[in-house]
Amino acid sequence: MKVLVSSCILGRNCKYNGGNNLNSKVIKFLEDKEVIEICPELLANMTIPRPCAEIVKGVVTDIDGNNVDASYQKACQLALEKIKDEKIDLVILQSRSPTCGVNQIYDGSFTNKLIAGQGLFAKALIQAGYQVLDAEEFI
Repeated sequence: MKVLVSSCILGRNCKYNGGNNLNSKVIKFLEDKEVIEICPELLANMTIPRPCAEIVKGVVTDIDGNNVDASYQKACQLALEKIKDEKIDLVILQSRSPTCGVNQIYDGSFTNKLIAGQGLFAKALIQAGYQVLDAEEFI
């Protein structure tokens, strides 16, 4: 089984704040699988750390009010291009991210309020027919 996984879940320090989302339950699940690690933001050479970003009225915006949607759209396109020839059986992405959130994302108010929705990359993968799971489904 080939599984596409958010880099931060595997312990790579690529989150906006320079940290990671190491998830030992996901890592255990992956032990006997072929793993493809991905971070759209790293592919797009976004800085680490970088300002926190959320989707505000359909546009990715950073906490300082800057429209960073083009950078995040580019990141998603680069990630999709990277995996286009792969036969991926399952995708596991990081929760709540404006890129990788699967079930919920932040509401755009930068107050930690969650709403139903997907990040840009998660949405593109779901629309393309991939089976996409939220990392928190393994907790």
